[in-house]
Amino acid sequence: MTALVHNITFDCADAFALAGFWSQATGRPLSDDDHPGDPEALVTLPEGPSLLFIQVPEGKSVKNRVHLDLQPDTTRDVEVERLLGIGATLVSDMRRPDGTGWVVLADPEGNEFCVERSAAERSAQA
Repeated sequence: MTALVHNITFDCADAFALAGFWSQATGRPLSDDDHPGDPEALVTLPEGPSLLFIQVPEGKSVKNRVHLDLQPDTTRDVEVERLLGIGATLVSDMRRPDGTGWVVLADPEGNEFCVERSAAERSAQA
């Protein structure tokens, strides 16, 4: 027997707002059923699990034990700047002088995620 990962779920204070950030980050629309003030919101990705946002009363209190790693279709550095421009914050810059490494960002509610090098950047350095 096996199990399929259907959703990756984020507990959050404002499901619609946080889903809006991730909608912009991934370039995928919010579900047509989602509206401001709804207790949950969904961003369906083209492949793999969807991102589900569920409103909860308690705030985030510790570092994430699970996080997303994003691989951009542009360069890592361009994607980091774009994400900072839509509301992410810089947590840790792990870029190395040789061009390898990643950047740790946080979404507007403090959930950490990483931005890796693009496939093209990885190929160019191989």
